[in-house]
Amino acid sequence: MSNVKVEKGVKPYAEAYYKPDMEPGNDYILMAFRITPGPGVDIIEAASAACAESSTGTWTEIDREISERLPSYVYRTDGNMAYVAYHPELVEKGSMSNILSSLAGNIFGMKAVDGIRIEDMRFPEGIIKTFPGPAKGIEGVREMLGVYDRPLTGSTIKPKLGLTAKEHARRCYETLRGGLDTVKDDENLGSQKFNTFDDRVKYTLEMVQKAEAETGEKKGYWCNVTAGDTEEMLRRAALVKEYGGRFVMIDFVVAGFTAVASLRKEIGRMGGLALHGHRAMHAAYDRVPYHGVDYRVISKWARMAGLDHIHVGTGVGKLEGTRTELEERLEILREDNSGVVNNMCFEQPWAGLKPVFPVASGGLHPGHVPVLLDIFGKDSIWAFGGGVHGHPGGSRAGATAVRDAIDGVMKGKTLDQIARQSRELKEAMEIWAEVKF
Repeated sequence: MSNVKVEKGVKPYAEAYYKPDMEPGNDYILMAFRITPGPGVDIIEAASAACAESSTGTWTEIDREISERLPSYVYRTDGNMAYVAYHPELVEKGSMSNILSSLAGNIFGMKAVDGIRIEDMRFPEGIIKTFPGPAKGIEGVREMLGVYDRPLTGSTIKPKLGLTAKEHARRCYETLRGGLDTVKDDENLGSQKFNTFDDRVKYTLEMVQKAEAETGEKKGYWCNVTAGDTEEMLRRAALVKEYGGRFVMIDFVVAGFTAVASLRKEIGRMGGLALHGHRAMHAAYDRVPYHGVDYRVISKWARMAGLDHIHVGTGVGKLEGTRTELEERLEILREDNSGVVNNMCFEQPWAGLKPVFPVASGGLHPGHVPVLLDIFGKDSIWAFGGGVHGHPGGSRAGATAVRDAIDGVMKGKTLDQIARQSRELKEAMEIWAEVKF
């Protein structure tokens, strides 16, 4: 039992919330916390304080009967790790916003902790089944584009800001004509004066259809519908559908899960659209190792909320991610049951929710293709920005270099062998060398 001094009139949280002899049932929500206790507080009391604050408790004893009827408790500690179980009726099913407000709402600002990080969450099937999950998933997105035997390709149009709507559309066309499957807006391209949303979606989807007619391949445009309010976001999504688009994109962390839920519901009603999630601002939550939320947890939220593909980092480009971290994220997004990759994670049953396409992006170029295949495998999407548009021959040549590299590597060839037959790849490799991990 915790042995911490407390102020007069304040009950030690551990008296009510530390229950190491109890084993939570499969219907409970489980959370794994990495905790740096505050001054004069031990791990048990700090974990119990977090448990109380995120369930039925407060700083003094009130209505213990309610806590006993809807029990939550710390059932194990191990070093600076604490494991907490929450009664499933404490949260509103089908509402990620309520779940996060309940279980993660105030804990990050408590004096009992100098740092607290959610390393993992395990949702029971009874809660998983109340969320929609992806509308298309990996299989559905492959069917939309007619590509089954290799990773899908994408390109974030660069520069991310400054192009007019027509310039943006032309760059998309050149990229798709070079052989990539999809193009996308970057996270901060909304409806600026120099490139309004309505003009951009109209001109770009005209160019997508032109590229399809000329190549005989299906193409896609991940159009960023994130807006200042939900009503405008849904209007933008409807416009994408009206102009024949296949994808919409949302900055899901900054827009929030209520906005994601509204957009997922709308594309389900309209039919035919897949939902891409850009993770803009995620590192404010997951970058600090002792405080915040690990991206493996954000990946679970994204799958439940209904995103069809999301960014996961690269490990080899400009963005973070160790090999183990990437393996965890890939398993969470793609597997029917996410296994235990290390001793701080839970096994997660997905109860039939479709798998999510992981997207590798951030500083990629053709020299990354072999290592991307090694890390991510075939069921992934690789998005190249500067590594396409920075090619000396322009966007079309950059896209051809990427496509040639992927097609050749899938046949077991090396980049050097492919470059002997591909002028575009040869020129790219003179700028960007092959990268190892």
